[in-house]
Amino acid sequence: MHDQFYGFTAKPFQLTPDPDFYFRSATHRKALSYLGYGLAQGEGFIVITGEIGAGKSTLVAHTIRSLDANQVTVAQVVTSHLDGEEIVHVVARAFGLSVAGHDKATALGEIEAFLHDEARAGRRCLLVVDESQNLSVSALEELRMLSNFQLGSHPLLQVLLLGQPEFRATLRNEPALEQLRQRIIAAHHLEPMQAEEVEPYVLHRLEKAGWQGNPQFADGVFDELYEASGGIPRKVNQIVNRVLMLGSLDRIELIDVELLDQVLAEMAAERAHLAPVDGEQRSSQPVTQPQQAPTAERAAPSAIDPQLIDDLLAERDVRIAELGQALDELAAKAEKAPASESDQETIREQIEELQHAVLDLSGQAEESVKRLLAPEIEAMRAEMSKLEARTFEQERTIRQTLSMLIEWIEAEMDSSKAA
Repeated sequence: MHDQFYGFTAKPFQLTPDPDFYFRSATHRKALSYLGYGLAQGEGFIVITGEIGAGKSTLVAHTIRSLDANQVTVAQVVTSHLDGEEIVHVVARAFGLSVAGHDKATALGEIEAFLHDEARAGRRCLLVVDESQNLSVSALEELRMLSNFQLGSHPLLQVLLLGQPEFRATLRNEPALEQLRQRIIAAHHLEPMQAEEVEPYVLHRLEKAGWQGNPQFADGVFDELYEASGGIPRKVNQIVNRVLMLGSLDRIELIDVELLDQVLAEMAAERAHLAPVDGEQRSSQPVTQPQQAPTAERAAPSAIDPQLIDDLLAERDVRIAELGQALDELAAKAEKAPASESDQETIREQIEELQHAVLDLSGQAEESVKRLLAPEIEAMRAEMSKLEARTFEQERTIRQTLSMLIEWIEAEMDSSKAA
């Protein structure tokens, strides 16, 4: 909706990574230098860490787009809590390999053959692993083993690991990862933007989206925006996106501190509403613990209060009802009183904006519910994957047992006939 009012040609502050909006802050320039150096080596591990929303994925998307697809084959993996065997199959799928069953040796053979084929075709392979803090030590060791594949003296696979700050601690402190540590050829931790970088960042994204000077920003807005976001790009995007949406509803062309304060207050109220209720706790165990914990603990029931979702959707419905009433009043006003052509055009624009507001509210509520349920859905998927693996192993054991029984019966029958 604000895209129309302000005349943007794209969404300037969408939350999904888009290399078109890459902004060269000081920390991103440094990270890009480390990435360039590491990729030039063509081997080992490159590690980029940063807070949630620091811009890791956008940085890597920008870097990957600059690579020649005829020279580098890139596979990307976003990890959940995977063990050593699971990561091998995930990597195979990321490179487009179809591996029948759950046999690890077969998957490794397929990966090695693929890497050899790519090398003979003059291409090297890069594996990008996002959310690496979720990986177990055994999974990281498997990645190290994959990086051992060579054609003569030529390394076949390079790995780029992206993770949150705790991943740095895992790499630094885990004794079992010493060999992996020795293979890290470049590493950088993305820091938040500096206070003076927030204004250029916002204006850069606006210009990329076709900004023509509307809206303008009053003094003090960017200073307060830095304080509220801590300089984290995704937080800046969230706040400015809401500011623009509210500004377009009220047809505001100058964004001031008062409007920003209003948005920040609304967002704080929403966070308080969606915060865990009494008795809920977020898991703080290290990534290696879920493998060691008993199955019953891993399969603990969901701690999300269904009332949170009901309240969220109820608020959405109330707001939609209010907007619907405003639409009705506006339509009645248009029918009752004759208006000039310009007035009619204004009324039509207002009706269209209210209709978009209804759609936006519905989408925001659905996204909030999805984010709320995402950890539970991910946990269920992990459990289903493990159950499938165990089922496959049980079926294989049963088939082997049946084969042995059949062979034994046939041998007995042959012995009887011979007697």
